[in-house]
Amino acid sequence: MEQKINLNLIDKEQVPTSEPERQYYFMEIAKQYVSRLAEQKGEPLTFHVTTFGCQMNARDSEKLIGILEYIGYVEGASEDADFSIYNTCTVRENANNKVYGRLGGLGNSKKKNPFMMIALCGCMMQEPSVVEKLQKSYRFVNLIFGTHNIYKFAELIVTTIENSFCFPEAKKSIMTIDIWKETDQIVEDLPAERKYFFKSGINIMFGCDNFCSYCIVPYVRGRERSREPKEIVREIEHLVKDGVVEVMLLGQNVNSYGKTLETPMTFAQLLTEIEKIEGLERIRFMTSHPKDLSDELIAVMKASKKICHHLHLPLQSGSDRMLKVMNRHYDKAHYLRLVEKLREAVPDLALTTDIIVGFPGETEEDFLDTLDVVRKVGYDSAFTFLYSKRTGTPAAAMEEQVPEDIVKRRFDLLLSEVQRIGAQKAKKLEGRILPVLIEQRNEQDAQLVTGRLDNNSVVHLPGDDSMIGKIQNVRLKECKGFYYIGEAVD
Repeated sequence: MEQKINLNLIDKEQVPTSEPERQYYFMEIAKQYVSRLAEQKGEPLTFHVTTFGCQMNARDSEKLIGILEYIGYVEGASEDADFSIYNTCTVRENANNKVYGRLGGLGNSKKKNPFMMIALCGCMMQEPSVVEKLQKSYRFVNLIFGTHNIYKFAELIVTTIENSFCFPEAKKSIMTIDIWKETDQIVEDLPAERKYFFKSGINIMFGCDNFCSYCIVPYVRGRERSREPKEIVREIEHLVKDGVVEVMLLGQNVNSYGKTLETPMTFAQLLTEIEKIEGLERIRFMTSHPKDLSDELIAVMKASKKICHHLHLPLQSGSDRMLKVMNRHYDKAHYLRLVEKLREAVPDLALTTDIIVGFPGETEEDFLDTLDVVRKVGYDSAFTFLYSKRTGTPAAAMEEQVPEDIVKRRFDLLLSEVQRIGAQKAKKLEGRILPVLIEQRNEQDAQLVTGRLDNNSVVHLPGDDSMIGKIQNVRLKECKGFYYIGEAVD
């Protein structure tokens, strides 16, 4: 079945040149295209966005979903929808392989659905070798775009629909590819469909200037670019009016926020401005880099009534030698001094971290230094990773790759220690009454709802949908290691 839609809807003289007005123009064009295709199909067109990776990607997916719903698509339950989008991550090599595996199944679905389009975006698309492989082996993909021009999604949809359905003489659709190596543009103010009505992620900056030797992010997300503080505050004020009580400020390194602004502002100063917003009850942020965590920020955290008492502070390694090779720009002593200052300022602060085991050249002594930091800090939890080569990073070419069996032994020992310490810390809150933001119905038991403490710990308690989005005092009746069973308290 050959699908056709009428062209000539774009008036080149009427296309705005400024953003985001240009994208709203293309959204209206896309809305007409989608309506005509839906009429041919006899039912609304569906979409499905699959998100891989970090909270930055999750926030990007909310923007994609907002635009898709604006132009008339209806969210579908599975990946074989009429428009299937993979928002990809490339932090680890196996993330790429996972996408390729899933993509093969989509190709089979597309053969059965003449209305189907497939798009890939996100960090993985910033790698030229990936795009080359898609062009060669996955010709059924309709659209490929990267991290820098996600705001152009509506414009790209128009081009993709035209390339896929408007050329009856073509036996195959034309693959639309729009990858930018870098940009200094920041375009927000576009539709976004939040997963939760009561909380939201807020991009305060994009990119990263740190170039840790194991990390691909600066190469695929670009250099640091901070949003203007007035735009961030305005967005949060609008969200609060719409029912949001908690925001998560997002950036690859929020502690370096403001350095690229024409009028520089520190992250601590931004937090102070956000604190003033009436109706906002909780402020979270991630990720913090230890080298940029200032005394000013610690003071703001101490004085704040809204900043949650949880900080994610990646360690990566406790060995000075490894930290230098990793290009982290701090040492073990500096990190431990930061923790001491933080705990003095905010005694009940929950600390979480990231740790890499088996980085090239890591010795048993290096690993024991990491264990020493874990024990001295007493993390509430940690994301622990087995080092894996990431093509395109300096670490991938390093010699002295640690044997797999040694890495596995160290990883198991580290994980056991992290879990032991975390369980001990969690147990101390048992019996206390603390405020919990109720987020959703429990996925395993419909009689329960699930929420989070200020310190980000999960709590399950009896409740119903009327509680979702509200902050409820809860007695933590029983600690289950890394979550609690509680009961609401009036």
